[in-house]
Amino acid sequence: MAVDVDRLSYEIFSILESKFLFGYDDSSQPSLLSSASLAGSLPLAAGPGGRVCILSIDGGGRPSDALLSAACLARLESYLQRRSGNPSARVADFFDVAAGSGAGGVLAAMLFSRGPDGRPLFAADEALRLLATWSRRSSFGSGQGGSVLERLLQRRPWRRLRRVFGDATLRDTVKPVLIPCYDLATGAAFLFSRADAMEADGYDFRIREVCAATCADPASSAVDIRSTDGRTRIAAVGGGVAMGNPAASAITHVLNNKQEFPFAVGVDDLIVLSLGTNFSAPQKPPKRPAKPTADLVRIAVDGTADMVDQAIAMAFEQNRMNNYVRIQDIGFGSSNSVPKTSDLKCLMHCLEEKLSQRNVESLLFRGKKVSEQTNCEKLEWFAGELIKEDEKRKKSLVPVVTLKQQVITPSTSSVVTATSRSSAS
Repeated sequence: MAVDVDRLSYEIFSILESKFLFGYDDSSQPSLLSSASLAGSLPLAAGPGGRVCILSIDGGGRPSDALLSAACLARLESYLQRRSGNPSARVADFFDVAAGSGAGGVLAAMLFSRGPDGRPLFAADEALRLLATWSRRSSFGSGQGGSVLERLLQRRPWRRLRRVFGDATLRDTVKPVLIPCYDLATGAAFLFSRADAMEADGYDFRIREVCAATCADPASSAVDIRSTDGRTRIAAVGGGVAMGNPAASAITHVLNNKQEFPFAVGVDDLIVLSLGTNFSAPQKPPKRPAKPTADLVRIAVDGTADMVDQAIAMAFEQNRMNNYVRIQDIGFGSSNSVPKTSDLKCLMHCLEEKLSQRNVESLLFRGKKVSEQTNCEKLEWFAGELIKEDEKRKKSLVPVVTLKQQVITPSTSSVVTATSRSSAS
């Protein structure tokens, strides 16, 4: 029997992806390269209650880096409210895990932190307007004294974020949240995780400080933060250095966290929405030359994010249209002329244009192509899939997700430095 070369290449690449990108290697499972697979057998059915729903948000240290993602989530939330018939529905009600890097981590924290009423702290459109307001009030670019969040967090330490999050910690989220930074003390990536926080006080951090850590400018001084019990200390620079696109870390976390996601054994059991960045607003000529280091870091972060997207797209290849959606500013079209961020109305109009664009998709060994659907159409389809997953769970007697509960551990006065932890924590 002749085997299609592209399909065979995909099967081989899938094995490598499973072992080395997602850290998943279970020899007891059927091989992706089995004869049945090559013959075109259907993918394994998802768990009893459906698929695990994952949200991933890219982002740099500037509020504008999360504007496109916030606009996408505001549109998605409106679709969910309409389709569910519940005007109070929130994005966090339909996702099981949220991962966000940089400004994307701030956005994830805003949408998944618990408010005084026990519901998510922000609606998606509220978060969008707050980020847009932060973007309007300050200039952009390292040539003008650093990014907005850098100045916000370092010159006036966490004042604005303190107003937003107060003293809430990672335990105070309605769903699992994953936010990365790079720890200079250990020379390794560090992933702030609700799952870790629920297990030990030494990994529970205030959300406002987590946001500071993931947005810290690598070209400037690190942000020094400690866990709520003072035992774990991190010298953090931005999450984009290690995980500009945190989708892979979220997938790894789910596939290896059997306590919380017992039925997730492969990508067929997941449905992922990955939101990219690269949304840029025009800026005045800088008063000082831009920092070459900052520019190089940003280029490297954007390139890494694209590579992660391509790798994940390959891993989902057979079921990409049903399991993985990526939305990112492609940088061309009429909306290339972005209005000044001081004009909120024009900024919102520009974001609407971005949502009407057709996205660029990665193809296995064939580069990229323009999608047949607009970003809005993808979001509307994804909202329908989230509603279906929610309906499945209501009918299922077996829970898809069993969240960890807090474990009380003896306190100690000693201070330790954070050790490197894998994204499968």
